[in-house]
Amino acid sequence: MSFPPMSSAVPVEALIGWMLLLTFKHIIADFVLQTAWMAHGKDQKHGWALPLLVHCLVHLAVALPLILIFAPKFWFVAVIDFAIHITVDRAKGFVSANFGVNQEHPWFWTLIGVDQALHHLTGFGLSIFMAAN
Repeated sequence: MSFPPMSSAVPVEALIGWMLLLTFKHIIADFVLQTAWMAHGKDQKHGWALPLLVHCLVHLAVALPLILIFAPKFWFVAVIDFAIHITVDRAKGFVSANFGVNQEHPWFWTLIGVDQALHHLTGFGLSIFMAAN
């Protein structure tokens, strides 16, 4: 088994720039601006919708102006990021709530890691799209 040959059809400088921008957005929205109400509320069995929505709207509110500054034609990428973020975080919240995954649970850090990996892969995919266009 081998990987297909790599192509340089995507400009590396643009890819790195978008990756840095979306990583910065992620750090600000997921860690700096996320409150305890959002973090705990979105993982509850009931009453999760509002904290999750507010958290993901923060992602949209940070992503949209950053994208508009650098490439307004990609404004819709912030909406795609929002939709994927809300889906990933809801899946994590569903697992947390229905399987009792809290800080004492052996799956806790694995679940956090998978969640963060999916968010970074989203940023990578969106960066490839913007860099190629």
